[in-house]
Amino acid sequence: MKQFAVGQAGARFEDDRLLRGGGTYVDDVHLDRMAHGIVVRSPHGHARIKSIDVAAARSAAGVLAVITARDWEEANLGDLPSHPGLKRRGGTPMYLPRYPVLAIDRVRWVGDPVVFVVAETVAQAMDASELVSVDYDPLEAVVATSRAIEAGAPRLYDDCEDNLCFEQSAGDKAAVNEGFAAAAHVIKHHFVINRVTAAPLEPRGVVAHYSKSDRRFTVHTPTQRPHSFRAQLAKILQVSEDSVRIVTGDTGGSFGLKSPVFNEIPLACYASKLTGRPVKWLSTRTEGFLSDAQGRDNVIDAELALDAHGRFLAMRVKVIAAIGAYLQFNMPVFFPNVGGLAGVYRTPAIHVEMIAVFTNTNPVRPYRGNGRPEAAFVIERMVELAAHELNVDSAELRRRNYISPAQMPFKTGLTFTYDCGEFEKNMDLAMEAADVEGFRKRRAEARKCGKLLGLGVSNTIERASGPGTETVEIKFDRKGGATLFAGANSQGQGHETTFKQIAAGRLGLDASVITYVQGDTDRVIRGEGTGGSRSATMAGSASLLAVDRVIEKAQAIAALVLNVDPQTVNFAAGVFSSTVTNQTLSWAEIAAAAENTANIPPDQQPGLSASATYESTTANFPNGCHICEIEIDIETGAARIVRYSVVDDVGTVINPPLLYGQVHGGVAQGAGQALKEDIRFDDSGQLVTASFMDYAMPRAHDLCPIEVGSNPVPTATNPLGVKGAGEAGCVGALPAVVNAVANALAEFDVGDIPMPATSEWIWHAIDRRPRDANNSAS
Repeated sequence: MKQFAVGQAGARFEDDRLLRGGGTYVDDVHLDRMAHGIVVRSPHGHARIKSIDVAAARSAAGVLAVITARDWEEANLGDLPSHPGLKRRGGTPMYLPRYPVLAIDRVRWVGDPVVFVVAETVAQAMDASELVSVDYDPLEAVVATSRAIEAGAPRLYDDCEDNLCFEQSAGDKAAVNEGFAAAAHVIKHHFVINRVTAAPLEPRGVVAHYSKSDRRFTVHTPTQRPHSFRAQLAKILQVSEDSVRIVTGDTGGSFGLKSPVFNEIPLACYASKLTGRPVKWLSTRTEGFLSDAQGRDNVIDAELALDAHGRFLAMRVKVIAAIGAYLQFNMPVFFPNVGGLAGVYRTPAIHVEMIAVFTNTNPVRPYRGNGRPEAAFVIERMVELAAHELNVDSAELRRRNYISPAQMPFKTGLTFTYDCGEFEKNMDLAMEAADVEGFRKRRAEARKCGKLLGLGVSNTIERASGPGTETVEIKFDRKGGATLFAGANSQGQGHETTFKQIAAGRLGLDASVITYVQGDTDRVIRGEGTGGSRSATMAGSASLLAVDRVIEKAQAIAALVLNVDPQTVNFAAGVFSSTVTNQTLSWAEIAAAAENTANIPPDQQPGLSASATYESTTANFPNGCHICEIEIDIETGAARIVRYSVVDDVGTVINPPLLYGQVHGGVAQGAGQALKEDIRFDDSGQLVTASFMDYAMPRAHDLCPIEVGSNPVPTATNPLGVKGAGEAGCVGALPAVVNAVANALAEFDVGDIPMPATSEWIWHAIDRRPRDANNSAS
């Protein structure tokens, strides 16, 4: 038997099937008599809809249905979910507009859905969509985040005169003011966290089928949270939750994008009910750029107060966050993550104010990290700027302000209380791995070859696995095979391997005899799903609890079979035994015995199964140190990451290769935003980066081998001692890469480092006269 327990490295169980073409993605779903949908989208960033004429489209060849906003409302169907309950300054209610499935009287971004056309084939649906005639009255658009709240800016909603959705604040403002009053140094900086898009390998899509006989919708779609997705969709369709089945097969990436119900899902469901046919809609890549929710897009002003010895006294931060044309459900949950502004430092007082504004752009939603990378970027850039201003080595400045292990638990100056961590040790280990001592020599050698070399450090911490629940069920068949049903849903993270590993190690079983089931609301009893780096903590702990419960039941059954006192039954390495008999029982024997009611304790049901719901009342705080070494060609401005080292504390490491994969992917996304990725609109709201020809995704050759080390400090907040790992790479990479660019350009008077720091921008920055051509600052 192959032992596979927590902490052991092992190949993913998913990969053999996926690499051999055995995956089932939404485009692999083909149902009999399946029709196809196409969305007619707004070509304007902002316009009134004067009229819609769909007569020609309805009479086109192969067309089965054409759905407008009027049709939707006449069917008494609902809107997309938004996020109520927040406030504006002074405690007045937030401005919360309707989020219609199809635009009613006005379009508010290029890509806003207006009409849904369904036909026998994709080609026929596309041809018919061209026949839809919409008479628009174009309006002035507001695109820039900072402009949305300016006096005289175009209004997205007539009854919202300032484009302001909600305001939030946190921290002790009076204590912050006192800290600044006592400061010897004050560092100020203006940051723009640019807008990006998730661009997962598999675009969004759906196959919806309404069964008239049982009046039930079956919806095949990739989503992170099948059960909450079902609840939201049922509300839109005005049906009970048990009238909707969500089936999520394999999912080719999500990064937060595929959590909510987008417009096309209920449209496909209603179209299926209208036509009596299954309906498929698949996004093209360009359509994804136009219709997917996007991420980040913050304008931030930050100030850091320090005493004469370089110790942090206080920090104040003001954020303008774009939310796009509509407020997506769960979008505001990024605000609780602003506690990451405290970083790993002892800053006594921090205050943050944030306002969320509407713009004529795609709605914004949680994207990998969801406020965590932004917070880490601000504090770690401020540390570097302060070190430069005080003429102190940035590592030394960090050491003066680190929270020590002896101070744990530590209540930060902004909302979070850290339970454990060794922050300075993380940096020491990372500096050793990155050979920081040899950097000056490498920099000098690079300069001889016409290259600038920069070193960037970030010490980051984030909130993961916040309060919530997750459920796992385990069932044995008569032959001793087990099936694990998990509410968490994978988008490539390796959930099957992770949860099998937890269960197999505890059960003493070969992991290959355990079947893993996820993503089907008819088979998985309940679940909150995946997001916020919660899966290992939540579903992992639920797996552990469910396994312990099934072991307890098996011991009771073994006692009846062996005719011994239950207290004498031992369990080890998959075998049940008793000190009063020389007999032993395997899992297969226990499972078979469990089908006989004579072997079942009075308070138990026949069969060998158990379920558990794990409830977390507090978050955990993964942390680490990233060190990026970047090389810039002086002649062209081209930047290349040549060395990257990470030391992470994610608590107990379940499977090291899976952890490394998560960190590698996150680093790629953080580096991509820092150097290449950028969503841009023109002044009218037209998206000018609507393909990979314009939106520069990082490729393999843009990265170097990433060295990942661990400094695990298990947390006591969950049974496994794990801390979330899914977003750690992205959180640390964003500031590390930009800090490296800033360090490489230290001898030039470049001012702020924008994101992305493209080769064009760097080339222009280098083209200026250096302050000191012989300066070789480290």
